[in-house]
Amino acid sequence: MTAALAGFALGLSLILAIGAQNAFVLRQGLRRAHVLPVVLVCALSDALLIAAGVAGFGALTKAIPGLETAMRLFGAAFLIWYGARTLRAAWKGGEALTAGPEAGSLRTAILTCLAFTWLNPHVYLDTVVLLGAVSAQYDDRLSFALGAMTASFAFFFALGYGARLLAPLFARPQAWRILDLIIGLTMWAIAAKLLFG
Repeated sequence: MTAALAGFALGLSLILAIGAQNAFVLRQGLRRAHVLPVVLVCALSDALLIAAGVAGFGALTKAIPGLETAMRLFGAAFLIWYGARTLRAAWKGGEALTAGPEAGSLRTAILTCLAFTWLNPHVYLDTVVLLGAVSAQYDDRLSFALGAMTASFAFFFALGYGARLLAPLFARPQAWRILDLIIGLTMWAIAAKLLFG
């Protein structure tokens, strides 16, 4: 039980920060667009990464020279593109929950979500390497992994479906412009951190 609680606490603390993936889930939740597939993609991806880390896969990034750099560059490129797209939406304005453009296809939502998840080098460092290293301290690594996976599922479902509580606020176009501005700048800040340290 101690290992499961430790896994839950560490897993939750690693995904609480607002990052590109969380901002995307929040946006989909606010729009009530493809929420279940998006939160499932995030949670299941995390579960795979946690399992890989606990199973010792974290050594791969150290074993393959240049892998971390390649992941960092691909992740930064994607964040720059998505940040520019979001900042453009903030500049144009006019979007609201009741009058905004379509949220996009299910395929687009899933591919975007997969990119935010798998092109983010921090997910490998945090989820695979860090969780994997901490899990080695516990005899019951399976319980640790299950605790971390439970935290991921709980967080993403709460974020995706809890976003609807903010729907009245986001019925106003100005609120969307502010959210898009914050998300776009967050994407670019994360990209800058990936590129410059």
